[in-house]
Amino acid sequence: MRKQNQFRILAAAPVLAICLLGLAPTLRCSAADDAAAQVEGPWAQRRYQLPRKILVGTEITGYDSIEKYSLAQRFQRMDEFLNAMELQAKFKYPGKRLDLVLLGEYFMANGKEVLAENAIRLDEVLPRIAACAKLHDCYLAVPLVLREDGPVERYSNAAVLMGRDGKVAGIYRKVHPTTDLKYEVLEGGMTPGTDFPVFNCDFGKVGIQICFDIVYPDGWDTLEKKGAEIVLLPSETPQTVRPMMYALQHRYYIVSACPRNHSAVYNPIGMIEAEATQEGVLVHQIDLSYAIAGWDPGWDEGAALKRMFGDRVGFAYYFGEDCGIYWSNDPKTSIGALMRPLGYPEPADDYVKELKLEDKVRGGPPSLE
Repeated sequence: MRKQNQFRILAAAPVLAICLLGLAPTLRCSAADDAAAQVEGPWAQRRYQLPRKILVGTEITGYDSIEKYSLAQRFQRMDEFLNAMELQAKFKYPGKRLDLVLLGEYFMANGKEVLAENAIRLDEVLPRIAACAKLHDCYLAVPLVLREDGPVERYSNAAVLMGRDGKVAGIYRKVHPTTDLKYEVLEGGMTPGTDFPVFNCDFGKVGIQICFDIVYPDGWDTLEKKGAEIVLLPSETPQTVRPMMYALQHRYYIVSACPRNHSAVYNPIGMIEAEATQEGVLVHQIDLSYAIAGWDPGWDEGAALKRMFGDRVGFAYYFGEDCGIYWSNDPKTSIGALMRPLGYPEPADDYVKELKLEDKVRGGPPSLE
């Protein structure tokens, strides 16, 4: 027999969920207020925001696009991918436009082996990227091997985010390039970036991480603190465990673009919600105003909410995880408001009460030494 609040606590409190999964074993809140502060984050308020459904697009690039194509061929490939995404969007989501598109790592370059020959200046590609973004009325993230302007020769593994209006919304430069320590050279001569910016789009906040950034938690942590709701991950590695971990830990969506195996959309409970598994494109709808809930008596894995509100709600419940993600299809009502009649708890409520009870029974907090 399940304890009544066990899984309710797990889903409602991401920090506790992470501790139970072994992702943050050293975290311990010394008081109820500290616990509430740890649990309550930007994601916790999203359930009370009106629906924000957006269409995200990604692709499986294939290695030829990365290694061999000339710059002219890459422009053509960009147009082909965006045209295919727009067609898929019209088929799957009639009447809706693309909102955010991600292309693969090193997408814009000269197709040369030597870094100095492979790199391009931003002004060489901006007009074409801007025209593509404006044509498809979307934000377009294009990774590139960037030759930086300035008196000193310098290169970055970067991604430019272009707005719907054809203006640059921001540029991220990879903070953690790969290296061969024998030569003390980063990614053939790249200069590492210095910060983790978050870009304001008309639908929400977007961050970017690139490939080997996945090994280091600093960028992922910082993006959460800055309020990122989606993190874009162009990467040569198609690994899934770390993106799943970061999506769960930080409660944001992650969209990856890889050259093989799969490109995917990871939801804020760490599950792959949609993926492409062969060269081509993927368009998927997400809602940035979501709620998360786990197993609870009477909840019926979300079916109780569906019985009450019908098509006004949508959800994906993962029985093996005892957890689901929920959204509103009513443009005038948040998912939080719809869930309230069923006793959906505030994120910190059960967590704080549980910690108080534990400390009371044992006579204080456990030792961390």
